[in-house]
Amino acid sequence: MKYQVIIIGGGPAGYTAAEVAGKAGLNVLLIEKNSLGGVCLNEGCIPTKTLLYSAKTFDSAKHASKYAVNISEVSFDLPKIIARKTKVVRKLVLGVKAKLTSNNVTIVSGEAQIIDKNTIRCGEEVFEGENLVLCTGSETFIPPIPGVESIDYWTHREALNNKELPSSLAIVGGGVIGMEFASFFNSLGVEVTIIEMMDEILSGMDKELSGMLRAEYAKRGIKFLLSTKVTSFSPSLSQEGIRYTYKPMLENEPSDCLSQPEESFGETDRLLLSVGRRPVTKGFGLENLHLERTERGAIRINAQMQTSEPNVYVCGDLTGFSLLAHTAVREAEVAIHSILGKKDSMSYRAIPGVVYTNPEIAGVGETEESALAKGINYRIVKLPMAYSGRFVAENEGVNGVCKILLDEQERIIGAHVMGNPASEIITLAGTAIELGLTAEQWKKIVFPHPTVGEIFREVL
Repeated sequence: MKYQVIIIGGGPAGYTAAEVAGKAGLNVLLIEKNSLGGVCLNEGCIPTKTLLYSAKTFDSAKHASKYAVNISEVSFDLPKIIARKTKVVRKLVLGVKAKLTSNNVTIVSGEAQIIDKNTIRCGEEVFEGENLVLCTGSETFIPPIPGVESIDYWTHREALNNKELPSSLAIVGGGVIGMEFASFFNSLGVEVTIIEMMDEILSGMDKELSGMLRAEYAKRGIKFLLSTKVTSFSPSLSQEGIRYTYKPMLENEPSDCLSQPEESFGETDRLLLSVGRRPVTKGFGLENLHLERTERGAIRINAQMQTSEPNVYVCGDLTGFSLLAHTAVREAEVAIHSILGKKDSMSYRAIPGVVYTNPEIAGVGETEESALAKGINYRIVKLPMAYSGRFVAENEGVNGVCKILLDEQERIIGAHVMGNPASEIITLAGTAIELGLTAEQWKKIVFPHPTVGEIFREVL
């Protein structure tokens, strides 16, 4: 029961680490307490995007006449949408398992308990390992709002499996998860209200584009309560829904301040709590490793994902840095390369962020806000997406924008796109940022025509 690598957690970080290590011929053990694929594959990235694609297809059918296609009647079947989502997830989970077993990875189902850096218990079995890779992921954060314990609220998990549409839905939190569910339910005709404490949705994304997306969804009927704090929950008077109180946040007001103005009341058929996620740090014996922490309490790691304890690595959401699946995948590769003695290091310079609404928003590198905070001198170049012929052909009557940030040496340091398919073209900009290309160097790359990605050449 001795292994060269023991991995705790089978999400994107864990299964990637296991695959890379297994391919390299290492003896690998992967312990996962739930399903392979983690939150991303089972109740996050993949199922959410599957639902959103159904909603997008429904939207396209409703507006097919813009493309000279006449459809007499358009409808959807929510239970079948949910069933298809489940089928997609099951197929991909089986694919992950097949890939791991083909690379001779031993998979154990159960809760891991760290005894020390070389000894892991799972149930009645004890395993010994030379290297330990921690990939425990993250969990939904439930805000301690008075009354939350007395109501039947949704997290993303319940929203993904619901087979009956609510008449109204209030979403607490206007981040990526909140906006994606808002997009889905709005497309299917649900009355949606988003309550966000910040002065704009999608904190961390480009603020200008976030505002444009909010304006677009406001036109579609979504109500936004920005700079607003939910102060309490209670069952509605009819006992068929949820009542909530909220109030505007005053400028520079502490988050726990309950001063004037007075609270307002709202009622909703369903409530979705989506205020963020936090790394899973408890329940598996992490405290037994005595790892060095940063000033903010996160586990301190170096560019090879190594902790202060020799041969202990941390990847994925547990780092507390990115909480994105694609970041976790790259971190896992770096960690295993370090174990193998290969020269590699983790770069966070060009981590793309995507919001899979309709239209999509994607960004990579610096935003105006982050550049200002870091004291980086920059200039902006931007163009409407209508400068791309392919975009115009496929997005009748739809607006969008491409925005590039350049530093004083004319290097690409940030790129932000609103318009489909932003998620598919943002890597072009990410590559330019990671390689440190100037605008002149990037423009020498030959882009196929017609493609939406050509907008990057046009804007420069």
